[in-house]
Amino acid sequence: MQLDENEHNPNGENNFFDGSEKYEPITPGQLDNLDVKKKLAGYGVQIESVSLNDQPLHYVINMTMMRVDLPTVLQPKGKFTFRVKWRYKIPEKMKIGGRGGFEHFKDNNNCLFTISQWYPRMCVYSDYQGWNHKQFTGRGEFSLVFGDFEVNMTVPADHVIAATGECLNYKEVLTADQYKRWQVAQSAKSPVEIVTLEEAKYRETHKDSANFKVWHYKATNVRDFAWGSSRKFVWDAMPTFIAGKKIMSMSYYPKESYYLYSKYSTKVVDHTIKTYSKYTVPYQYPVAISVEASSGMEYPMICFNYGRTDADGNYSEGTKYGMIGVIIHEVGHNFFPMIINSDERNWSWMDEGLNTFVQFLTEQEFDNNYPSRRGPAHKIVDYMRLPKNRLEPIMTNSENIIEFGPNAYAKPATALNILRETVMGRELFDYAFKEYCRRWAYKHPSPADFFRTMEDASGIDLDWFWRAWFFDIEPVEISLDSVTAYKVVAAQVVPVRTTEKMNKPTPQPSAVKARTGAPVERSEFQHLSKLRNKASGMSFAVDRDTTLRDFYYYYDEKKDTFGTWQKEQLAKKRASGEPMQVNLNENLQPLTPEEAAKYENNFYYELTFSNLGGAVSPVIIQWNYADSTSEVQYISAYIWRKNEFKVTKNFVKSKEVKSIVLDPFLETADIDTSNNYWPQQAPTLSRFEIFKYKQASEEPENSPMRRARKK
Repeated sequence: MQLDENEHNPNGENNFFDGSEKYEPITPGQLDNLDVKKKLAGYGVQIESVSLNDQPLHYVINMTMMRVDLPTVLQPKGKFTFRVKWRYKIPEKMKIGGRGGFEHFKDNNNCLFTISQWYPRMCVYSDYQGWNHKQFTGRGEFSLVFGDFEVNMTVPADHVIAATGECLNYKEVLTADQYKRWQVAQSAKSPVEIVTLEEAKYRETHKDSANFKVWHYKATNVRDFAWGSSRKFVWDAMPTFIAGKKIMSMSYYPKESYYLYSKYSTKVVDHTIKTYSKYTVPYQYPVAISVEASSGMEYPMICFNYGRTDADGNYSEGTKYGMIGVIIHEVGHNFFPMIINSDERNWSWMDEGLNTFVQFLTEQEFDNNYPSRRGPAHKIVDYMRLPKNRLEPIMTNSENIIEFGPNAYAKPATALNILRETVMGRELFDYAFKEYCRRWAYKHPSPADFFRTMEDASGIDLDWFWRAWFFDIEPVEISLDSVTAYKVVAAQVVPVRTTEKMNKPTPQPSAVKARTGAPVERSEFQHLSKLRNKASGMSFAVDRDTTLRDFYYYYDEKKDTFGTWQKEQLAKKRASGEPMQVNLNENLQPLTPEEAAKYENNFYYELTFSNLGGAVSPVIIQWNYADSTSEVQYISAYIWRKNEFKVTKNFVKSKEVKSIVLDPFLETADIDTSNNYWPQQAPTLSRFEIFKYKQASEEPENSPMRRARKK
């Protein structure tokens, strides 16, 4: 059995096996963290008894695992019932850390509880590894079995509960008015407040700690049970229909997040389960809940997210999109891993990476201009440029990853987006991905099951892709070394103009140094998924429901005079330098009609490419013609199969080529685009952004929304 709260045991090895450094200025928190045993005194799971028919069973606790010794061997399909009695001290998670606990609000001395990983949970026993009893150290998440839950929660009478499953006694725990609102919400077209802001504010200052209520919940065929409790909760709900089944989309949030959550949260929940159901499997459960709790964590049917405004309701654009993104991500976890039940304890990417990929699809269907942080290929370039000692393959266990976010979330999401947009195409990919989800719903897939299903369902050999993106750390870095243009003269093929990039040697992969430096400025870049979604006529959530539009939907940064001087200086720097233009065919000589009849209208180009990064990739060429038209040509990654480091290929064109660009839509994650052009392009000025740290806000006093309201 899993005892996850033992991650806070003061003697747990996970609290001592990491290195640590001091950072100035020195804070009390840094000093408190040095004395771990004092900080964590009293925390961890206390097992009071494990019994069978009131007779004790022998057990052994090994850090976050507990082995229970049965009196007889449990046979296949057999059944054994036993009881565990336990207790633990709920941590203040803002100080102690962890996935569950409580947050204390000093202004009115109230708390918001998020109770998760709170009971001894069963380990998975699988046919490919036996018991999965890998220790929980705080990072590698869960490997769990499905089961049925019936839970009674006794809390102060003025608390509101949000939990996995369906509440069986709303009529008993809600006021008459609240219960009527709950009934209205069953058929509402937009979120209905069951517990209103005014009621939540009243409870904060009129506490009832003397009386208690029991909330009764039931959940079927889920792998976990979590819940939240607070007198601060506002609660709203609306129905969502998936494959003819009604699901109640709901949100619970304190007044500190009211102006964002009341506008967006439940509608984002609704949008998320609809979009995920389209790309994976239909959502199976009766409810989907988003709870604002100054954190981000997921459990079946319920998740805890952040998203608070400042006191007067202003918020930054970053806070808005960060909140929407985390709600999509955490609600999306209902599919990965709550339904497609992957082993997060060993393979974080099968949970976080697959979920981040579908999160990207969902964000892009929410708004065609949604600023997704992860998914488009160019977003992973900065990570892939890092020195090799900062990189590990995606197929690395959670505890051993240095750059966890880029490796477990961003890189696999990017890989799948490249697979969808560039390698397989949307139709083949979407079918295969959906088939993986269908085959492995409510089962325990391994990485091999994912790789095998994607190939089986699509009919495409992707061994080279899994090797490059999941089992290796080499980046994509393809160089266009030379271009030679040919015309037919006197029945001979004669080179007309050759352009060499002599400053780009072609070393073997072992000699390639990791590239570092500033990222390429792409603030106005339109990634491929956005362009294709718009071209397809896709209906976006912000167009179907215009109430989802806010100040930032209409905000035009170019018209904002704030920081005009800095923008002018940047524009001057960008304006320096012009790319050199070359006339390829200025010395052509005509042939006789007889000699030139077959070839006279053709232009021939020999291109030489080098694989400087090490990862094989499709070669994508944009041919820009002298008549101002363009053509994009895709060449399969198989072009590297006989020589992974250098390849030359000839092309015939019916029009004169003025310039060539490799990877024009930045869809391969090439880490150095300076060698992707012919003729050579002028260098692009990079831009760095600097931020001042501020708790739970992004400079609200300078946010465009605040400045606009002051006007």
